[in-house]
Amino acid sequence: MHNTVCVSVQCPYCGENIDLLVDCSVENQHYVEDCLVCCRPMDVRVSLDGDGRASVVVSREDDA
Repeated sequence: MHNTVCVSVQCPYCGENIDLLVDCSVENQHYVEDCLVCCRPMDVRVSLDGDGRASVVVSREDDA
């Protein structure tokens, strides 16, 4: 069984809404992913709440 969800976020550079596929089998994650629209590197932080729901925060890589 795959434990992934699709989460919509707004790129901190270009402001476009993009969808990220998040792996919910890992409780806390921190990684860099390029925006699919402007190709700039976003700092992505994922945390899961007690019910396993993902909270995703994206910021500019240079703000991290």
